[in-house]
Amino acid sequence: MSSTETPKLGLRERKKIKTRETIQWHAIRLFKEQGYNETTVEQIAEAAEVSPSTFFRYFPTKESIILEDDYDPLLIEIFQKQPPELSPIQALRSAVKSGFAKIPAEGRKAIQERMQLSMTIPEVRAASLNQLMNTLQMIAGLVSGRVGRKPDDPFVMNFAGAVIGAFMSAQAFAANHPEADYIELFDQALAHLEAGLPL
Repeated sequence: MSSTETPKLGLRERKKIKTRETIQWHAIRLFKEQGYNETTVEQIAEAAEVSPSTFFRYFPTKESIILEDDYDPLLIEIFQKQPPELSPIQALRSAVKSGFAKIPAEGRKAIQERMQLSMTIPEVRAASLNQLMNTLQMIAGLVSGRVGRKPDDPFVMNFAGAVIGAFMSAQAFAANHPEADYIELFDQALAHLEAGLPL
């Protein structure tokens, strides 16, 4: 097998992914139908035909259903494979485009739905701010390896913070414009950042 091929997942791993997706799908459906606060973990577990303990093996909190997905490892791998002659922001833009192109249409729709929920539910919005700090550290770690600096280098951290800002601005716009393509918005925000933020 060549280094560019992805090893096939075993039956157990595929079942885990399917269970996780099923729980998430039913949770989002229930949130939209009856409200976030009105939906209990027990209701989600029953709809997904799993036990509450199984629910918590996949999602530690109700908020995490909306905030978490399995795409970060994919995007990280693609970013790390970008040609070295690309600048960090060019590599990031290329990785985001390539990575999301691999996500099926229903997966992209689910991301958009979860993003809208994360902007409108106060509990999830608060939890997302904590998650963004973890994402900032992740971006800093990836970029530091590419440019030969430490992850806590102030310029590396500043770059990571600017990317987070682009992400948040695209997310806020998409929440108010459901018809917009979030990935295109994020790429436009990164392009604006790359150009020096002209107004």
